Amino acid sequence: MASKTRLLCVLLLAITSTWPLCFLRAQEQPPRLDDPAIEQRIDKLLGQMTLEEKVGQLVHFADSSTGPGSPHSNYREQAAQGNVGSFENITGAAETNALQKLAVEKSRLHIPLLFALDVIHGYHTIFPVPLAMASTWDPLLVERASRIAAKEATGEGIRWTFSPMVDIARDARWGRIVEGAGEDPYLGSAMAAAYVRGYQGARLDDPQSMLACVKHFVGYGAAEAGRDYNSVDMSERMLRQVYLPPFHAAVEAGTGSVMSAFNSLNGVPAVSNWFTLTHILRQEWGFQGIVISDYGSIRETIPHGIAVDGKTAARKAITAGLDVDLESDVFSHDLAELVRSGAVPESAVDQAARHVLRIKFALGLFDHPYVPEPSAQLSTAGKPQLDPADVEFARTVAERSFVLLKNGESGGKATLPLGPEVHTVALIGPLADGAADMLGPWRARGNAADAVTLRTALTSRMQQSGRQVLYAKGTEILTAADNGFAEAVAAAKRADVVLMALGEDSLWMTGEAGSRAHLDLPGNQQQLLEAVAATRKPVVLIVFSGRPLILTWAAGHVPAILQAWFPGVQAGPALVRTLFGDVSPSGKLTVSMPRSVGQEPLYYDALNTGRPADGIDLSRPPSNNGEKYHSRYVDEPNAALFPFGYGLSYTKFSYSPLELSTSQLSASGLNQKTARALRVSTTVSNTGSRSGEEIVELYLRLRGTSIALPVKQLEGFRKVTLAAGESKRVEFTVGRDELVFWNIDMQDLVEPANATVWIGPSSAEGESADFVIGM
Repeated sequence: MASKTRLLCVLLLAITSTWPLCFLRAQEQPPRLDDPAIEQRIDKLLGQMTLEEKVGQLVHFADSSTGPGSPHSNYREQAAQGNVGSFENITGAAETNALQKLAVEKSRLHIPLLFALDVIHGYHTIFPVPLAMASTWDPLLVERASRIAAKEATGEGIRWTFSPMVDIARDARWGRIVEGAGEDPYLGSAMAAAYVRGYQGARLDDPQSMLACVKHFVGYGAAEAGRDYNSVDMSERMLRQVYLPPFHAAVEAGTGSVMSAFNSLNGVPAVSNWFTLTHILRQEWGFQGIVISDYGSIRETIPHGIAVDGKTAARKAITAGLDVDLESDVFSHDLAELVRSGAVPESAVDQAARHVLRIKFALGLFDHPYVPEPSAQLSTAGKPQLDPADVEFARTVAERSFVLLKNGESGGKATLPLGPEVHTVALIGPLADGAADMLGPWRARGNAADAVTLRTALTSRMQQSGRQVLYAKGTEILTAADNGFAEAVAAAKRADVVLMALGEDSLWMTGEAGSRAHLDLPGNQQQLLEAVAATRKPVVLIVFSGRPLILTWAAGHVPAILQAWFPGVQAGPALVRTLFGDVSPSGKLTVSMPRSVGQEPLYYDALNTGRPADGIDLSRPPSNNGEKYHSRYVDEPNAALFPFGYGLSYTKFSYSPLELSTSQLSASGLNQKTARALRVSTTVSNTGSRSGEEIVELYLRLRGTSIALPVKQLEGFRKVTLAAGESKRVEFTVGRDELVFWNIDMQDLVEPANATVWIGPSSAEGESADFVIGM
């Protein structure tokens, strides 16, 4: 529904985590960007700047554009003259300090540079990809991982990351689904705020704080057909209900910058969209930081069709509310002339330059422009040493990100965890020993040499107890050659259990420009899986991917499936500890997993139709008109193969019937903030034989409202840890923040309604109760 940052703050305090309470208290108020002392310094500096110097602050170079023969090959001279304000992809204390020295000592007004990098899920210590971290449902883990990334990156001169990506993504064909938190705006908002707090810390001028950049504003995740950079067309209500809340949460958490998107939104490219960049972001939300374009996207308004040349593109972007040109090179080339000709008011340039200077002052760059250059930074291998505590934490995050999708019986007991009776394990698949792929896309300055593979960790574990691993790659990730099948099948026949490590290439099949029309296991991996499964040995399928894949055959034929995503540097140890039961899986899906690609876009919180298929057997084609004329497929069930919020454990949990503090709420009282909220609770019990963590999820539905609302919406979650046989009471509050929505008059209000609340383990299960929202 609407942004709920107050609830998110309460939520964060309730979730189990290793973070000390004093850290949480330090984060309650985001860093301020409206410091009067800073504004006075900006006023004085702006008064001294020439038009060209102001424009220079709005120019951002990437190192890929600074080589010989490029238009920016003289980038050092440009920095010394104050003609560029920030750089991307230049890292290392020595490198950034050298360039910074030119700007600070040579330029007329000594304005420092700001160095940026896409630090998405770690800098040197690479954590699981963001979609995996979201599957922990633990914002505090994400916050700590982001803080570690900031510590490492700032030590090498990076004070600006182009992260987090908070685009709601409901189409698994879109490659960049891997970079976000999935399909839900409530969970996405919690994760967005966590990244911002982690990167920026309590104070932006802390030398280990890194400016966050929430992206891509806005609607990028709704690209038509899941094809990257494609057009987006949606109602304003959909925009405000679903796609804007994570951005709003990031702004309220204090993000210092926002990146505009590549896509057009309702016919207007996001980089030149006054309604989103100025009306919503600046006027409604009061954002005071930097708005930067995505790479080359100002110039891309020419092929979009709203500009005929660079001058037009620059004019439309700056007057819409964009501040910084990332690699279109139209601000540096055309903006000063546009101001002198009267096509662009100089006040627009002044305002954009103010935003940039405000951030540079807030980061403390004017007072401390350089970073220390440690003398013993490199190990004997010539690469940075990772902090053992950070590596251990990366393993913990990975363990909590795994989602156990299926755990059927083999030999009269659950297939997982693997027990002492397993003496020989066959490890098969192209991702079993792929160190680089474990890092995933957007791996910053991560090194594959730091990644521990499943093969390495499993071999170590098995050898310690005198057991055996039979490894066979079987096939490549993307090939039709089956010359490795025979070796794989032979290994499976000799083994007690088979682990199959299958999935996507982490660089070319996922991430930016990684859209896929087919979501099956790539190449001939499906054929390899079927050949191994035909041995009738127990198979555990471990899926490495940056998106939901089609696992329909596997769900019907393989006893156990573990979604591992791309787990980062500690992939192997985290997987082995999970497979052998040292830890129990606790991750849950933040994306609906489809049965077939024809279901996409697929998401749990859809609107109902006038002809819902409730009560109809959708597993077979319709046999009569009573079954046919409903909102359904004739060749596939409607429901996801594995629904949003779903994930198994090595133990089992039960939920008691719900208890409500009242059955009646007042819409007017909630809107005026005078009425008490509803309290709803359940007792969660661990009915299994071992301890485990359960993510308890709260969903709501409203009926009788002025507009149709989704069949179910996530409005809260808690993580509880329960010993075997233990029970805990879990209570949620349902008030205005949970019940408000954009109504037929585009007012953000609570309306009278008949309401249903669920608490359960996923979007498809749970105990329910009804209540009424009166006038």
